[in-house]
Amino acid sequence: MKTKACFEHPGGSGRAVIPDLRRRRAKALESRLMSGLKSGLMSAFSALSLLGAAASWNCAAAQTPPVPAAPAAPAAPAASDRIEQARQSDTESVRALTADGRLLLTRDRVKLDGYAYCSMAVAAAERGDFRLSIEAASRILVLAQQSDNGNLQALAFRDLSIAYSYAGDLRDARVYAQKALDGKPKDPAQVYAPAHKVLGDVVLREGDANAAIDAYRAALETASPRYRPLVLASLASAQIAAGDTTGARANLAASGGAPAPSLEPFFRRIEGNLLLAEHEPQKALDVFSASLVKPGAEHAEDADYDDLWAHEGMARAWLALGDARQARAALAAAIADSEAMRARFRSDEFKTGLFADVQGVFDLAIGLAMDDQDDEHAWALSEQSRARALLDTVRSRVDAGVNPRQLNGDALTLAQVRNTLRDDETMVEYHALPHRMIAFVVRRDGLTTHVLPIERRDLGSAVDAFRAAILDQQAIARAYGARLDKLLIEPLGLREHDRLILVPHGVLYYMPFQALRNDQGYLIQRHALALAPSASVAVQLVTRERTLGSHLVAFGNPHFSDRWDLPAAEREVRVITPYFSQSTAWLRDDATRAHFYDSAPNGRVLHVAAHAEADSVDPLYSNIKLAPPEHPPIGPDKLSARDIYKLRLDDVGLVTLSACDTALGRLGLGNEIEGLTRAFFYAGASSVIVSMWMVDDEASALTMSTFYRSLTAGHEAIDAMRDAQLAVLADPRFASPYYWAPFDLTGGWRLTVAR
Repeated sequence: MKTKACFEHPGGSGRAVIPDLRRRRAKALESRLMSGLKSGLMSAFSALSLLGAAASWNCAAAQTPPVPAAPAAPAAPAASDRIEQARQSDTESVRALTADGRLLLTRDRVKLDGYAYCSMAVAAAERGDFRLSIEAASRILVLAQQSDNGNLQALAFRDLSIAYSYAGDLRDARVYAQKALDGKPKDPAQVYAPAHKVLGDVVLREGDANAAIDAYRAALETASPRYRPLVLASLASAQIAAGDTTGARANLAASGGAPAPSLEPFFRRIEGNLLLAEHEPQKALDVFSASLVKPGAEHAEDADYDDLWAHEGMARAWLALGDARQARAALAAAIADSEAMRARFRSDEFKTGLFADVQGVFDLAIGLAMDDQDDEHAWALSEQSRARALLDTVRSRVDAGVNPRQLNGDALTLAQVRNTLRDDETMVEYHALPHRMIAFVVRRDGLTTHVLPIERRDLGSAVDAFRAAILDQQAIARAYGARLDKLLIEPLGLREHDRLILVPHGVLYYMPFQALRNDQGYLIQRHALALAPSASVAVQLVTRERTLGSHLVAFGNPHFSDRWDLPAAEREVRVITPYFSQSTAWLRDDATRAHFYDSAPNGRVLHVAAHAEADSVDPLYSNIKLAPPEHPPIGPDKLSARDIYKLRLDDVGLVTLSACDTALGRLGLGNEIEGLTRAFFYAGASSVIVSMWMVDDEASALTMSTFYRSLTAGHEAIDAMRDAQLAVLADPRFASPYYWAPFDLTGGWRLTVAR
């Protein structure tokens, strides 16, 4: 048995949590649960103590029926082994980036010097193209190595730390900032001050304000006069977080104010935040109100963005004044600003150390709506936040014109969503707030809302532990799945045998819902399942779908290196083609981008059995690895999500990505997984099947053959996927969820193929 292998996540942040970190998180979670939670929350969180704390495993196992012995299954790669490999890979990250840089330099038609690539890296980070920034810095590393130029190397590490920090990859930002500090640049002000500031930004975002203060003070030691005001502003922000309002007031004054007009709104926000920390909410309200941009003012092109944060600050001031009604009104204005503003990255937000997130505005508004028992409005805000998150990532970043209506789906009312559902269908839409989970259960006959007392941070630990146990094929995964089912499914009162359309949120996109279980069995044994990015998109995809013609276009085992050969992918394609009356298959050297562009739009079902990677730094660079046109190949030809957004696959109803990690993209506070899935939806597909971890060849072949046999026999996609997973589960060799649970059906769950 071979297991499909995939490349490392380019940025590294999508890798599994290393064992010692997982243990620390487990102990921290256990400590929080056992010492500080109120009794009302303890009953709900007692399940999480199992998921997060290794010390309670034996107790939990005693409460769970023993796992019966099963025939030997093909050995899955141990998650702990893969995690250790990832850790070792982290120590060799410079080597990996250097290898990428060599390949990029080989393909560059115009060769630049190292300092020109430095300018490219900075410019790309400033406009939000983090992957391009990292690629430019990778080239710098190669040129620095070739010329033994320590100054150039230090600049490369500085640029990498900034790009990863802006992208939210805090681990790698810390790694490269430290490497920059270990270097010997010609001008320390160009390297040491930014690197220390990145370290401060990282720990501040992680919640350690005191460590951030130390890092910012270190940055001040070498900061240039031009850079010093930004460092002082960040230091003031950290001191506000640490409760040192006196120090914050002094450093904000020492900064001399905004060094540029474009930064004035950010400095006013620091002033408003400081006043709130000083228990002066009325003065803070006055500052935030005065920050609203006047029509015709300088830099009025950013008025919507600046007004958004002025309104958000006003909402927090109103809450401090005890007026929730005014706070909701201010948040409504902030959300209106977010809808009107142009979606583009603003590096100034990161330079000042404020790190505001538009999704946090929605979270606050949803929480207030729930407190007022305005459930339908809370649901509408959750829908709105998902659309906003996608636009923030994509709209200004794809070269081809992007149609926001097609990208997001229409902003539908709850009544429109309800009327789309059948009597035997239930949609469950989750929204993770910082200290509670909201579950909206939508049926044709109405909406019910459930508040689940689950901390967002604790849920992340629980899902991480559950996935790791599945990947290691540990018996404890059964208990983990039972506890998560009790937390996330049992309180919802689902009807027996209903087909479920699940709309995850945040870390729940990593959740293999089908592997949750109770006394009646796994969730997939109780319900047919499909996922959707949002309720509005789900309705759009259902109305887009149709009965497809029996025409398959397939790509299998694109060849670019013997090391990454996938012979089972070829066999998989050959197994499924007989189910279709018409088929076109491109294998090995023929599985190229040119053939993809020519053939993919002509099929009704598109099947890709290949390597793929989810780019956790920039989801638009998530890609499928196709065979390159040159011979001998110097590397794969990457078909990125950015490329797919520009395609027109209007006749393609179903896309299956039988590859590793195709579902795993960057998770934001309000984002669905972006990357390849949404790219194919935008291109025209109604349904997309993706994998959540490295897939086993034999189990994958059984999954796909059963799925397509059921689909082409006239069953709807949601039922065909259930048939496939149950068939794999029924094979004693594949009883572990590792084998049968990696694939998710996302989108049009009612799609069928003509017989």
